[in-house]
Amino acid sequence: MTNNVVSSTLDSASSQERATDGGRDNPVKIMLVAGEASGDQLGGRLMAAIKRQNPAATFIGVGGPRMIGEGMQSLFSMNEMSVMGLAEIIPHIPRLLRRIRETADFALLERPDIVVTIDAPDFSFRVGKRLANKGIPLVHYVAPSVWAWRPGRARKIAKFLDHLLALLPFEPPYFEKEGLATTFIGHSAVEERHGGYAQRFRTTHGLDEHQKVIAILPGSRHSEVGRLLPVFREVVTRLHRDHPDYAFVVPTVSKVEDVVRQAVLEWPGKGIVVSTDQERRDAFSSAHAALAASGTVSLELGIVGVPHIIGYRVSPTSAWIARRLLKVDTVTIINLVLGRKLVPEYLQEDCTPDRLYAAMTALIMEGPDRTTQQAGFDEATTLLGFGQEPPSDKAASVVLQVASAHR
Repeated sequence: MTNNVVSSTLDSASSQERATDGGRDNPVKIMLVAGEASGDQLGGRLMAAIKRQNPAATFIGVGGPRMIGEGMQSLFSMNEMSVMGLAEIIPHIPRLLRRIRETADFALLERPDIVVTIDAPDFSFRVGKRLANKGIPLVHYVAPSVWAWRPGRARKIAKFLDHLLALLPFEPPYFEKEGLATTFIGHSAVEERHGGYAQRFRTTHGLDEHQKVIAILPGSRHSEVGRLLPVFREVVTRLHRDHPDYAFVVPTVSKVEDVVRQAVLEWPGKGIVVSTDQERRDAFSSAHAALAASGTVSLELGIVGVPHIIGYRVSPTSAWIARRLLKVDTVTIINLVLGRKLVPEYLQEDCTPDRLYAAMTALIMEGPDRTTQQAGFDEATTLLGFGQEPPSDKAASVVLQVASAHR
């Protein structure tokens, strides 16, 4: 593979220059493969950016609602690939292996100018291996966390990928030393820092301007919401007892929306469920504080300055394995980028109603817990690319350049 076809000059070239070099208005067929809700968000933003830089681009592959909205006709439902946890994935292996074969075969049949896999490494990299040396350039979006566990993956993926797009500033050296061209593009969540309207949210849901809103985010996978909703409900019950005027908003995604809505019907007080991207941004802009599952949502909250805590549980088997493999002491992006634990985490046996309630009570009050987090958010988002060229535009430029170089 020609891992160095696109040189490091991509990092310093302007978006417009790269778009021109990549052939603006030149027909290009791009296959994208996303495996879960966060990947669908990344893919949707990437598709929009590619269309801005090359309106003649067309798309095929696998995606969710956001990518479909940008013009993707998905080969099959993205939800089939969204399985979390080392233990949870086992019952789904036969179906996942079949979908891996179908995805790779589809690429070989369609012969796109480039294949871009997005996150979901267990699925994406198996597809990539099947396409290795088949004459189709391969780009992966979201570097695997080799700094956290399984460092040997850097060498393995360098054998079949042509380029890697990294979201975190410290990631490229891990892969470049293995000969894999890697570009730090920044985290796409920083693109939506000012995307929400608090007053619209309050007006829509009948909230007055002084009513505090607490965001509750139990995850985007069935396994996550199944474990976290009962715990989070108990925290909400206690907070409502202390603050009966508070409103609780639960942003969710389509595949778990029915489960979440049914659960929230049994919550005390005013529970609001929202599911669209804009409603989610409006809710975040209104939120005073948040209780969230581990994941990209922590960064999204930090970007708009919402103090929050993380609560998370996986199966006992997955937790046992993870503790023996992880090489870091935090699972939150903001903490990783800053090199310190700004956002409190309550994981596994520490993810209890008592601990979460105590932490949320402290966070709701005006004081050092809130001000320290808010000051740290500005530092973290700057490191992740806020105020610079939008990450999706950078990613689109790299994708078009790699495709052009191979044609």
